[in-house]
Amino acid sequence: MRRMVIAGTGSGVGKTTITIGVMAALKKKGYTVQGFKCGPDYIDPTYHAAVTGRPSRNLDSWMGGEDIVKAVCQKGGEGADIAVIEGVMGFFDGKQATSIEGSTAEISLLTKSPVLLVVDCSGMARSAAAVVRGFQLLDERVHIAGVIANRVGSEGHFRLVKAAIEQECGIPVIGYLQKQDDLHIPERHLGLVPSIERGELDHFFAKLGERIAQTIDLDRLLQLAQAPELEVKPSFLSSDAVSSVRIAVAKDAAFHFYYPENLEMLEAYGAKLMFFSPLAGETVPDDADGLYIGGGFPEEFAEQLSKQEHVKQSIKQAIERGIPTLAECGGFMFLTEGIETTDRTFYEMVGVIPGRVRMQEKLAALGYREVTGDHFLLPKGTAARGHEFHYSTFTRLAESDFAYEAKGLRGVKKDGYMRGNLVAGYIHLYFPSCPDMVKRWLQQCERMKHHA
Repeated sequence: MRRMVIAGTGSGVGKTTITIGVMAALKKKGYTVQGFKCGPDYIDPTYHAAVTGRPSRNLDSWMGGEDIVKAVCQKGGEGADIAVIEGVMGFFDGKQATSIEGSTAEISLLTKSPVLLVVDCSGMARSAAAVVRGFQLLDERVHIAGVIANRVGSEGHFRLVKAAIEQECGIPVIGYLQKQDDLHIPERHLGLVPSIERGELDHFFAKLGERIAQTIDLDRLLQLAQAPELEVKPSFLSSDAVSSVRIAVAKDAAFHFYYPENLEMLEAYGAKLMFFSPLAGETVPDDADGLYIGGGFPEEFAEQLSKQEHVKQSIKQAIERGIPTLAECGGFMFLTEGIETTDRTFYEMVGVIPGRVRMQEKLAALGYREVTGDHFLLPKGTAARGHEFHYSTFTRLAESDFAYEAKGLRGVKKDGYMRGNLVAGYIHLYFPSCPDMVKRWLQQCERMKHHA
């Protein structure tokens, strides 16, 4: 097995740029590359998928736990020559400041993966060795296999940094990127993902791969990436089929954020997935027994979506007919009465959820959530885990019909919307955290199918 974690000493040191460049350079050399991202983020995996041609997966120890992280790592890596795992924040930064829970360091230990540490070397030479040494000493269980020097002033500066780190830390510095490099990942925001999907950044990715191939020793990286095989317990995907229902899944540039494991679990339990594109005017298939509208960027396509009267009508009728439906984040926004974009234009949406959404320039919510409910997905006493990340606010018309109680760092709040067989909210649920939820959803679909 070949696996490599690309970690940073902190946020903003350039690990995404280097990760994507390494993926592009290895792919150009003919390797099949599998991308992973530590944590719940879905913007970076979109980059990974665009570069590698394979769906990138999240390795999240808080949402999934050790067995699930290992299973996802093994499944994702099938058929690949190397897995490249991009870290999150600084290497040791996780759920809290006093432990490595939820950190890149924890993922590297769970997956037994060697680590390449990206260090911002601007303005230092020998001091870079002190930085690396500190990372080696803080937790000696982790395997920092090598270093990439980012933002060096020149090749000469790189040689000074390399000599210091290799002498004091005993690990190789396998390459660098220069400070005046014009190749920076564009500022990551929600509107960027549709442009990635349209292929507008392909030229940038190729150029980045070429630059990385010139200044980073890829053969050395491949040597350092040797990792032991993982011992994986029977996977959350090796399940007995409980149903043979058909689930319609909205999938296009407006609705495309689904954890791959969520879709795979639905299939593992026997569901047949039928993908349709609301943007392209495709309606909910007539023979659908359930409906899943995931996250994405309906606000980027608000005008287009508002004009899809047939699509909106078909979704409304399916929900009113009682087909068990889960709508997350972008899907939840789409089901409201409408979306007001940042230029204050209001676009009508499906209208099954009383209330409207308003986009804002700054982040409205971000963080992990533990979710409890009182409905067919999550009966009382059961909990699932997920993540919230959005720039919009929802003004509800009725202070009732909440779908969840969501527990985060700032306490517990009621959230989402529920009525009949519709469960909707901003939270992206991670199905492996509560496999019974999938089972119950499909069983409810089965019941409604026979009831119809």
